[in-house]
Amino acid sequence: MKIVSFDDIRSVGISPERCYEWVSEMIANKKDAFLPAKTHMNMPGNIFCNVMPCLVYYSDGNMGGVKVVTRYPERKSSLDSKILLFNADSGEFLALMDGNWITAMRTGAVAAHSVIHLAKNNWNVIGMIGLGNVARASLLVLASMVKDRQLTVKLLRYKNQAELFADRFREFPNLEFKIVDSMEECIRGSEVIISCATYFENDVAMDDWFDEGTLLVPVHTRGFTNCDLFFDKVFADDTGHVDHFKNFSKFRYYAEVSDVVNGKAAGRENDRERILAYNIGISVHDINYAAHIYQFFEQTPGAFERLTDAEMHDPTDKFWV
Repeated sequence: MKIVSFDDIRSVGISPERCYEWVSEMIANKKDAFLPAKTHMNMPGNIFCNVMPCLVYYSDGNMGGVKVVTRYPERKSSLDSKILLFNADSGEFLALMDGNWITAMRTGAVAAHSVIHLAKNNWNVIGMIGLGNVARASLLVLASMVKDRQLTVKLLRYKNQAELFADRFREFPNLEFKIVDSMEECIRGSEVIISCATYFENDVAMDDWFDEGTLLVPVHTRGFTNCDLFFDKVFADDTGHVDHFKNFSKFRYYAEVSDVVNGKAAGRENDRERILAYNIGISVHDINYAAHIYQFFEQTPGAFERLTDAEMHDPTDKFWV
């Protein structure tokens, strides 16, 4: 079994466009995967552990995996994830992979996918709340996919993160940044709102701040439950991950994004609809990314040799206790 580190994954040089391609293929083919609901374990102090298993079926062989995500607020960084990848046909464990790059980039790519498929026509003003790695990944993939469009990006100020965020994208000529000091200013007038804040204790926005035609993507689902009740449509990446939401039965219209892209459900139907996209984060994307990355190392001469080969010393006797 190989150990694949954060630096190993970054060395592959996966482009934002490729990240978008991988989530697009998985969203379109979601019905061909086996996806149990994640196990979410809360602990005191806003600490949590998520365990996320799945099987992904390919024409040339099937892959399985388990992703484990933990959040410890006092840890640097607070979020950490690992992925165990195995061959679902043979049962062979293939790799233990760092999940942090994969998590950030697939989450950002899924957010970009929602914007491209669900935002109003000719949108060009986007508000961004929470400016960490997932927000950077979201804008990196989105800006790479809509290079022909000039975008105004409003950044909600937090410490010096907005300035650092804008500097990260200084080489993108199609992006113009505006730093704002209040949540209201960030939301009002924005046609697309992406919130990547990991924690809000309560809702953070008033109903009348959201213009007609707004697309809201609360990546970590926090802070916008009031929108459940008056937005025209709500979409999610998986019903089993949202059907326990307190307002689920009150959604005016609900469908999975995979059904929208496959023509089985209506998406945006006009530029007046307010739309909410709950991309909870499902492990089929992580395992799909991990499978592609593993395949890269497998097929690139000399790449596998750079990885650590960890011997797990599995028991060989039927009875070993």
